[in-house]
Amino acid sequence: MRSLKNIFLLLTLLSLLSYANSADKQELKIIDKPIDFGKERIEMTKAYIKKHYGFEVENIEIKPKIIVLHWTAEMSFDKSFKRLQPQKLFSDRKDIAKASALNVSSQFLVDRDGTIYRLMPENWMARHVIGLNYYSIGIENVGGKGNKRDDLTPAQLKSNIALVRYLKEKYPTITYLIGHHEYRQMEKTDLWLELDKGYRTKKTDPGDRFMSDVRKAVADLNLSSPLQK
Repeated sequence: MRSLKNIFLLLTLLSLLSYANSADKQELKIIDKPIDFGKERIEMTKAYIKKHYGFEVENIEIKPKIIVLHWTAEMSFDKSFKRLQPQKLFSDRKDIAKASALNVSSQFLVDRDGTIYRLMPENWMARHVIGLNYYSIGIENVGGKGNKRDDLTPAQLKSNIALVRYLKEKYPTITYLIGHHEYRQMEKTDLWLELDKGYRTKKTDPGDRFMSDVRKAVADLNLSSPLQK
């Protein structure tokens, strides 16, 4: 009897997990809101790839292997979007300006209410994480006030979980899920490409709590954490 009870519990858990996964897919809605990504930005991206990764490329298409979660450190969607929109870097980004005038970008931006915006083609390289851009898709979340406050919302958590599932299904080559604050732990992997040993920054986003919550919800996808492989 105990054996039958255990089997019943296992089947119930599997059923609930399947329902949750299908619900994530059904509820996922992505709004296209393109940033400025014209010829100039494309050419700067090619130059960035050559300088930092040593590749001569004809286009900026990537084969995604990593999903990187971020926060914008801004509480306003409009301000967050406007930081990513221009093709060239803002003058106040002195921490990364020497590396390139290419503006930072991300494939996705998630608002406080969970609304998901696609800012550029998913398989084009965005500048959002040192050393890993050529293999990664970035998901920015509006929040993280002052780069200090762990304030991302339950709605954003739900949307990030759905996005991770969507991306893993669409791009089976994805094997890693990391937070921006974990990026330096990837230096010992084959996916790390940065040629400039002095080009590093300290990051806190999106924090351990948010990453833990997302990872628990997508544990069935078997995505690796930094240094796990």
